[in-house]
Amino acid sequence: MQWRFLKGLAPTLLLASAFTFQGCSLARVDDNLPYGVLNNNDLQLVEDGLPTYLLMVDGLIENWPESESLLSSGADLYGAYAGIFVEEPERARKLSNKALVYAFRAACARDGDYCDLRGLSVPEFEALLDDASKKDVPMLFTLGSAWAGYIQQNTSDWNAVAELGRVEAIMDRVVELDEGYQYGQAHMYLGVLNSILPASLGGNPDKAQTHFEKAVTLSEGKNLLAPVLYAEKYARLVFDRELHDRLLNEVLAADPEVHGLTLQNTYAQQQATALLADADDYF
Repeated sequence: MQWRFLKGLAPTLLLASAFTFQGCSLARVDDNLPYGVLNNNDLQLVEDGLPTYLLMVDGLIENWPESESLLSSGADLYGAYAGIFVEEPERARKLSNKALVYAFRAACARDGDYCDLRGLSVPEFEALLDDASKKDVPMLFTLGSAWAGYIQQNTSDWNAVAELGRVEAIMDRVVELDEGYQYGQAHMYLGVLNSILPASLGGNPDKAQTHFEKAVTLSEGKNLLAPVLYAEKYARLVFDRELHDRLLNEVLAADPEVHGLTLQNTYAQQQATALLADADDYF
């Protein structure tokens, strides 16, 4: 039954990860490349241009197949493109799978203990995460983001859905090590993951709210996607119209122009408008 609720999230998990190619990863390719994308407020222009980045990174990985930074860039870019701009299910699955393959390879390039993540038992997987340190956070966040995106595109595959607990474990570890990383977006992920199901079916809305509040607080109002997901995934889940409308109206009143977040914030405001437009029908 869980996969039905997961399908209802589309493309939330991907959207939460779609902008993780912020300076930290693409900047490894060229310090000036990412901000031409991230500081752009024209979603159509970015959609048209991103394939060029994909092909460029593919070519670089062909030349340096064991480069953690290039593999991480590939994972982030393919996850972003599949999550936001690709509507054909089969194509989105193919691209999200490539993102995950790159993420697995990046993790393996960083530490050989991560080379067979799917083959590890749950205790072995948890022990591996326990050994991670703060310097591993970028790798873990890219891995968790790509894995979540892959699951979102394969919700009819029980083997994929069964891996959702590993994504949550990864993001929990990121929060333990550096909860402010990427404007607290690991908390945003955990908010989404804990609001997949209502409490009556095993979900944890209270825990979801705590994570969403932390994500909003840690971003200091700069990351507008956090309150949008808070409204969509928590406020709607518990039918809190007042919280829902307040969060979305605050997003629309905010200045989206934030260095490294302008593209994400532009998208968030677009989604806030859509959510407010159908609020009467929902509530």
